[in-house]
Amino acid sequence: MRTLGIRLRSLAAFRALLDDSVIAALCAYLDSLGGDVAQAVSRYARFVSCLYDTGAPTLADYVRDIVADDENAYIRMVGRGQTPSEEMGEAVLQELKILQTVADLSPEALRQGLDWDGYLPAFRKGQVDLAAYYADRCANILRYGYGIYARYRMFYIDTDGKIVPVRHPDRTRLSMLVDYEREQKIILDNTIALLEGKPAANILLTGDAGTGKSSTVKAVVNELHHRGLRILEVRKEQLHQIPEILDELNSNPLKFILFIDDLSFQKDDDDFSAMKAILEGSVSARSQNVVIYATSNRRHLVKETFSDRDGDDIHRNDTMQEIISLSERFGIQITFQKPNKQTYLDIVRHLAQEHGIDMEPERLALEAERFALGRGGRSARAAKQFVDSLIAARNG
Repeated sequence: MRTLGIRLRSLAAFRALLDDSVIAALCAYLDSLGGDVAQAVSRYARFVSCLYDTGAPTLADYVRDIVADDENAYIRMVGRGQTPSEEMGEAVLQELKILQTVADLSPEALRQGLDWDGYLPAFRKGQVDLAAYYADRCANILRYGYGIYARYRMFYIDTDGKIVPVRHPDRTRLSMLVDYEREQKIILDNTIALLEGKPAANILLTGDAGTGKSSTVKAVVNELHHRGLRILEVRKEQLHQIPEILDELNSNPLKFILFIDDLSFQKDDDDFSAMKAILEGSVSARSQNVVIYATSNRRHLVKETFSDRDGDDIHRNDTMQEIISLSERFGIQITFQKPNKQTYLDIVRHLAQEHGIDMEPERLALEAERFALGRGGRSARAAKQFVDSLIAARNG
């Protein structure tokens, strides 16, 4: 068993896994075998504790996941469509055998050589064929991706400018969104074109607040993530980071939506110039695997005043045209209209039925209208909030 620790330290392609908390704890335990019993018992317990902390159902499942998440030189080359050298390929095969040994470990096998007959915590043994699993992921890398993009579908940029995953993403599906079928189809078709390597446009989604613009984008990702689609949300103040982001995503085998929610600018806003430069640079042409989807409650994106329209700017028409033209730089523009009474009630009925709300139709409609009046008008968001209130009252 002690030789397994030595074999693990021979990893080259998967060397980053030695810094993983579970693998590091395992190596520390293996090193202690044959030495001080108390130290070995403590290190064994620490290994099991680290495994417990991950929430993985079995050790085999955990090893499979860290192998899939590992962003190593081999998988990056495969992702770029390059052929790794024979030496690198052989290293991957041999190292997967070492990691297979770890995945196959049982508590009983791990305790061999440990001179202790007292209680020790156990863990579940699982089954996985790492060689076949990794071969499948490499063969279908356009669908699976690698690194953090292999496990997660939604991402954002943190305060340090680092791309990090959304660990509990929005699970909205298109089937949960009532009405707006025409608008949804345009977005879905454009996104499928991106996934199929066809020309895809940047999209601007405008319309009243609460009409489901951002929910539709996230629902499309939930429908298509299994085909290799990911979404990265970028805040307005992070627009200047997009060129750097594109450099990172450009060589990735997956397809990405850069999502900018609630986009609007003040006149002379530096972020306005950054957005204009990005769109004029034809992001989708430079990066065949990236499109920009933005939502806004304003069709022209820039907040205007009457003085902007009637000022003494000698080139006033040119200035106003410059402001308006930003939205026109998106290849597709879609407007989400505020729902009328019938559509609003259709959404309410659909959501109520989906959540098992048992209420007479006339009363449901009356209460829904009263709720919308209190919220300042009908919207898909108001419909959801109304049904949520019914669910809370039922469960309360």
